[in-house]
Amino acid sequence: MDLSELVGAARVVDLSVTLSERLPCAWPTHMSYAHHNWNWFAEVEGPTGKTRSVAPYQTNFIVIDEHCGTHFDAPTHFIPPENSGLPWASPLGSETGDRVPLGDLMGPAVVVDVRFLAGEGKPGVSPFITEEHIRAWEEEHEPIREGEVVLLWTGWDRYYVEGEEGEKYSRGSLVSGDFPGWPAPDPGAALYLHGRGVRTVGIDAPSVGSAHDGIPVHQEGLSRGMRYVELLRGFEELPERGAYFVFLPLKIAGSSGGPGRAIALLPNQ
Repeated sequence: MDLSELVGAARVVDLSVTLSERLPCAWPTHMSYAHHNWNWFAEVEGPTGKTRSVAPYQTNFIVIDEHCGTHFDAPTHFIPPENSGLPWASPLGSETGDRVPLGDLMGPAVVVDVRFLAGEGKPGVSPFITEEHIRAWEEEHEPIREGEVVLLWTGWDRYYVEGEEGEKYSRGSLVSGDFPGWPAPDPGAALYLHGRGVRTVGIDAPSVGSAHDGIPVHQEGLSRGMRYVELLRGFEELPERGAYFVFLPLKIAGSSGGPGRAIALLPNQ
């Protein structure tokens, strides 16, 4: 069977969240997401006045932060350029999102179930996913291997909804501080995975960083060339092993990462 037959026989699982102004797709302290019409098929009266129409087609425009929706962190998100004189500066501070090899953002997927931590946070504070949690998973399954993409299954994507319940996704812990934070790896967990040969880590939560102390895990991982894919969803559709993960970001010059589409390929059986 050649490559086209293999891919054609695979089942595609969408692991991306939907972007909408009514959904919690934007980091609460960053630019809000906006999606508006620029041209419609004909001029009509809308909620904000008459719709523009120069020809019978529709096109819309978006205003989006680089870290909105399903997206990845390039080293430049937290690592300054080498000649900046700032803490954590290194040559990786010049590896912008458009320079990250696409091969780093795909590989055999390992789904590590840490949903039991989702109820252990405190208002404004995330429960940490630790090296011990990952080792315990490995003892029950097989050790994580070099080149595998580790997907941390927190179950937090259940809060990626409209309305009051959606406030729990990130704003409730980051802004109001009245809801627990999502489970997130601590720096030790990231260093352990790096030592295992893992380059890419994904999570079905707002960030790989915790709600209360999210900077250190970014600095430790990104300074070593790790890639973080955040705001994923749908891990319940994947086996613990056997899926192939793919993330394709927008190619944005000089970016600190970028949004894109994440999928998993599964044998169609």
